[in-house]
Amino acid sequence: MPQNTFITEDFLLENEYARDLYHKYAKPAPIVDFHCHLPPEQVAQDHRFENMTQIWLAGDHYKWRLMRANGVPERYCTGDASDWEKFEKWAETVPNTLRNPAYHWTHLELRRPFGITNRLFGPDTARSIWEECNEKLAQPAFSARGIMKQMNVALVCTTDDPTDTLEAHRIVAEDPKFDVQMLPTWRPDKALAIESPEVFNDWVTRLEEAANMECATFEQLLEALYLRAKFFVSRGCKAADHGVEVPYAENYSLSEVRKVFNVLRAGKAPDAQKALQYKSAMLYELGILNYEMDWAQQLHIGPIRNNNTRMFKALGPDIGFDSVGDQPFARSLAKFLDRLDQTDQLTRTVLYTINPASNMVVATMAGNFQDGSVPGKIQFGSGWWFNDQIDGMRQQLETLSQVGLLSRFIGMLTDSRSFLSYPRHDYFRRLLCNVIGADMVKGLIPPSVEYIGRMIYDICYNNPAEYFRFSLPRTAGKKRRAKSKPTK
Repeated sequence: MPQNTFITEDFLLENEYARDLYHKYAKPAPIVDFHCHLPPEQVAQDHRFENMTQIWLAGDHYKWRLMRANGVPERYCTGDASDWEKFEKWAETVPNTLRNPAYHWTHLELRRPFGITNRLFGPDTARSIWEECNEKLAQPAFSARGIMKQMNVALVCTTDDPTDTLEAHRIVAEDPKFDVQMLPTWRPDKALAIESPEVFNDWVTRLEEAANMECATFEQLLEALYLRAKFFVSRGCKAADHGVEVPYAENYSLSEVRKVFNVLRAGKAPDAQKALQYKSAMLYELGILNYEMDWAQQLHIGPIRNNNTRMFKALGPDIGFDSVGDQPFARSLAKFLDRLDQTDQLTRTVLYTINPASNMVVATMAGNFQDGSVPGKIQFGSGWWFNDQIDGMRQQLETLSQVGLLSRFIGMLTDSRSFLSYPRHDYFRRLLCNVIGADMVKGLIPPSVEYIGRMIYDICYNNPAEYFRFSLPRTAGKKRRAKSKPTK
């Protein structure tokens, strides 16, 4: 196995402008991870991971997909193989991931926080890396909170169902020894998940218990959601998140939606058209709720989930059998946003698409609903899921730059369940600096590192902090006050 000589301090930085921008402005910026799936309880408990499999492979469907593609049996992904056996199979897979972003992520994550820079990961280095990293995981600096501090995390937003107690968030907020903020994010997708009446009704029962009220009517369901939303506000919530294949915006009447709800509560599934009317009504009402709570709302548009029926029945959701969808959504997105805008109840909104073919749709749609009230009120969100790789992120940056304001962009997120995924921010920042540095070399933008560096730092830190209205100080970057001589 060759030495790791390609991921250096200047990885992805192809010219002096890019290197200056990254090292002086992007790298020092604290991380604001405004969308992730970290388990809040692990932060509250300051969880210690016994070994690398537990922190690196457990719950990571990105890695499982690649292992399966490499011929690794399921027992080494989600099954009963030992932690070492699973780690060993990942080590056998990594050399075969060349040109996949996971190859870069793997070595970036070994570099930080573990400090492994002198060897590539593979079968012949697996044992030494396993032992070295496990030894570090036993140290306080490598607990859940310790890693967040090492990675210069200022704030994370987890993803939380309306029925959650948010007890972990209370514990973290009240701990004066831990200065990283952890805020909940309102994720009410189960209010729209009506494909299985049994599952839906089980969730409504939990909502009734959490809100301490009956949900016998559609109006009562909305009231219960409002009560829970106010509780989320009391726990510091600043954002809502909605995962949809398309933004539902069918025409409906309240009487029709009431009937659909009654059918669901009776344990029966409505037909496709009635289901679409219900989802359209619920998503609209949630949009109104988001406005009234003064939350920024995020729409993750386009994935087709749980494509493999056999594996879904065996393992459940979120285990790596989702894909990019191609269902048209431009008109429904316009209709959804316009419904809210007509009554001036469209809150700050971040639009993500899983299909890069829809980049221009989303970027231009955002421009339709900018109203001058907030800089970048409607955001074209970063390259997401299958697109958080070099080509996907570059395409998103290019499209946003051409039809919107890159300077107002709120930057990157991890969208991850792993405490080792923070290098994805670094990956994005390096790419951002390289894209901008290349334009400086070409003479397309001013060749001033200090002038452009302000924009870079804002994208990495100030813009998301201000957009979501987090209680974070606006800073100028550790090195911004020093004058930077332009380089070529």
